Amino acid sequence: MEIRAATSDVSMEGATLVAGVLEGLAPLTGSEEAVAAVDPAIFEATGFKGKSGEVVTLAHQTAAAVMFVGLGDEVSYDSLLAAAGNSVRKVKTERAVSLLAGADLEQATRAVAEGTLLGGYQFRPYKTDDDALDVELVDIVGGDEDEIDTAIVMCQATNLARDWVNTPANDLSPETLAGLIEEAAAGETGLSVEVWDKARIETEGLGALLGVAAGSDRDPAVVILQYRPENAKGHLALVGKGITFDSGGLSLKAANFMEEMKDDMSGAAAIATATVAAARLGLPVSVTAIAPLTDNAVGGDATRPGDVLRPVDGPTIEVLNTDAEGRLILADGLGLAKRFQPDLTIDVATLTGAAAVALGKEVAAVFASESAVAQRILRAADRAGEVFWEMPLHKGYRKSIDSNIADIKNISGGRYGGAIVAALFLAEYAGDGPWAHLDIAGPALNAETAGERVKGASGVAVRTLIEVMREMATQD
Repeated sequence: MEIRAATSDVSMEGATLVAGVLEGLAPLTGSEEAVAAVDPAIFEATGFKGKSGEVVTLAHQTAAAVMFVGLGDEVSYDSLLAAAGNSVRKVKTERAVSLLAGADLEQATRAVAEGTLLGGYQFRPYKTDDDALDVELVDIVGGDEDEIDTAIVMCQATNLARDWVNTPANDLSPETLAGLIEEAAAGETGLSVEVWDKARIETEGLGALLGVAAGSDRDPAVVILQYRPENAKGHLALVGKGITFDSGGLSLKAANFMEEMKDDMSGAAAIATATVAAARLGLPVSVTAIAPLTDNAVGGDATRPGDVLRPVDGPTIEVLNTDAEGRLILADGLGLAKRFQPDLTIDVATLTGAAAVALGKEVAAVFASESAVAQRILRAADRAGEVFWEMPLHKGYRKSIDSNIADIKNISGGRYGGAIVAALFLAEYAGDGPWAHLDIAGPALNAETAGERVKGASGVAVRTLIEVMREMATQD
């Protein structure tokens, strides 16, 4: 789908005109004429009131049709994002002309462009029918070209992450995902990619990653993606959990909990695509993205509960539950990240069901070494239209993961505070510098299609990470 800026005299021939309406049938700025042309009795007959999520399509004199989309009770970045997503899926013509960017709101164009590109996402490699969206071109009246260009890069990154996460595990091995990251980075200025195979991982001493990989007949890999622009204003390290399928290992998951475990590499997808986006945007920020990749499978050599692993740096680990494997590979990823001496480290992972229990399926958790770091993430998420919430890194729970035979154990053995305990575990490997842990287990998959969200992989955290980089790029 192509998106471009247009003037108010753009041709309507053969297009669907998209107009915004607030609850109570108040027109969005720029949509007044379209709304005024409709008899209120027609809206009443259709049941359309301008509520969020409502869409109605009517005949039009000069366009193929006019579509009215509800924004709810206020004009905001989020309401425009949702309205654009809701409308693009309903367009039945090859071209649409959107009036939504006429809203009196900063970054309105970007919200409309992102809502359109994210809401219009489809994953169809395994579909045999021909049910693709009809719309191929969206003209945004009054649109800001720079905002559109930024939105395109950010949404391309998000949708690429969605593609990888949606791909079934039988077609996405650690080696395959490493190759996809190399392919995405190819030809981008300032980007370099290094892929470690199993032999290199053994040589480097990534014992925690090797322990998780031991049960699988598909070899692990580590991807180190570096972006080094000229005149960089800071250095960000990103570490992403890359479990290409999680069976739970010998601590086997119940079958119904395994069904969505192809998504357990969402963190790796997010950090890689966000780094590629940074290069495409030309941001003056150095980025080192580290993605440890492996299956967590059941096999004769699989790590057993009670085994002890030696990560590349930091405390030795007694493994009491092999289904708490994400923190193990992140321990090695964070250990590698410290070698690059970044100004800020962020890890991203579908880490704990406890985070989803606490915050639900639409909110991601943020744990940080200090509140100022968490606030930076929250500001970025707000600008990106994603929802994160700061959680406490309560050190009183740290003693619950003391091990009798090793330095630390990978679970507390208790029922409560699982997301906090997991974050405390990671803190042992993050080093002394500023660090944040993003637990995206809840929102990694969208349960339904609504607004800019499409059922399946969400690509959560990609745009937030890009916004963190954009903020770093403005610092003196």
